[in-house]
Amino acid sequence: MRKHIIAAIQAHAAAEYPKECCGLLVAVGRAQKYFPCRNIATEPNEEFRLDPEDYAAAEDQGQVISIVHSHPDATSRPSSRDLAMCEATALPWHILSWPEGDLRTITPSGAVPLLKRPFVHGVWDCWAVCEEWYQRAWGLEFETFQRIDGWWESAENPSLYEQHYEAAGFVRVDSPQRGDMIVMQVGRTAHPNHAGIYLGTDPELPGEDSGTFGPGPFLLHHLYGRPSEIIVYGGPWHDRTRLILRHKGSQIHKNST
Repeated sequence: MRKHIIAAIQAHAAAEYPKECCGLLVAVGRAQKYFPCRNIATEPNEEFRLDPEDYAAAEDQGQVISIVHSHPDATSRPSSRDLAMCEATALPWHILSWPEGDLRTITPSGAVPLLKRPFVHGVWDCWAVCEEWYQRAWGLEFETFQRIDGWWESAENPSLYEQHYEAAGFVRVDSPQRGDMIVMQVGRTAHPNHAGIYLGTDPELPGEDSGTFGPGPFLLHHLYGRPSEIIVYGGPWHDRTRLILRHKGSQIHKNST
């Protein structure tokens, strides 16, 4: 990264301190430019949310090639959310510790394992691990599914799984087979708030060693605040089940194998 760009990022971090600064690196022809953006996060001292209008303005100037933000009074080590969002944006991320001044770059790997990924709501969560299983196992794609943290806690909020499964191509069934989505209610919540993929007696994952053995039946899931994992589906998990959903594409896959 060129010295004048580093200097521009440092100046932005100093001006926004103790809030996190955020911005974009933009390619304009053969040149590169740092485009400072507004942090519109609710708690800007702890996180950043880049203003979409600023992102659009940066795209008007050139090609966005990376995302930049600062870590006030902290190291440049990426958080779990940084790693998750780097993968989600498919762009390199530059993290500046301030006022220390260390600059670190992380790049998307392009393939995050289904197992042992950290929990980041909205990016790496229970729906995301289900969505990616369907994509890797059966080639199914879903529209971007926006959700706010804690949507399940109030009866005034929509019940996202219950209200949207039909539009996503799922139908309700009475008993599970491999590839069905199990929707559960975990804790004292207003709505079913957790989901996993029923694997039956075969715990293997597409392109990934599960390291799991036994008679099963197994469930791939990602519980709030914990790494994703495979568990035995039964007992309390069975009791928490509210919906068993089968995607319409499952029959096509079954007939092709």
